[in-house]
Amino acid sequence: MKRQEFNDVVEMHSKNLFRFAVNFLRSSNDAEDIVQDVFEKLWINREKVELEKAKSWLFTCTHNAMLNLIKKSSRLEYMETSLIPENTATATSSFESKQVVDRIVSILPPIQKSIILMRDLEGYSYDEIGDMLELSPSQVKVYLFRARMKIKKQLKGSNQFA
Repeated sequence: MKRQEFNDVVEMHSKNLFRFAVNFLRSSNDAEDIVQDVFEKLWINREKVELEKAKSWLFTCTHNAMLNLIKKSSRLEYMETSLIPENTATATSSFESKQVVDRIVSILPPIQKSIILMRDLEGYSYDEIGDMLELSPSQVKVYLFRARMKIKKQLKGSNQFA
């Protein structure tokens, strides 16, 4: 990959990578650091990464870097129970509803969270997500289904207090 090709890749994918990272990590500072580190790794490995596979390589590295950051920061929490306060079910504004959905998405396991964000927020296909996360399209569909079911269950559970 030549310098101009690298610059084109940065221009083309930096906003999507940042949006993915900030939605996953909930921290723009951490997201900026991750994206910068990933592009630095791309530059270092520019001879090994094929231009056609740069997008997949970037998202894979970003996903792995976010998981490493979470593990290192001891912030990884798998939740079996809801963290949603009872009174959020009475939220009427779209802002409060978005906060509820964001909170529910934040408690998903990392792989499900990544897939939900890539599919529903970024709009990537099952094949693209599979390439980025090194999963088959059918595995992506299964994880996506499970994530949506968990979200649905959490939303139903929070509505019982309304």
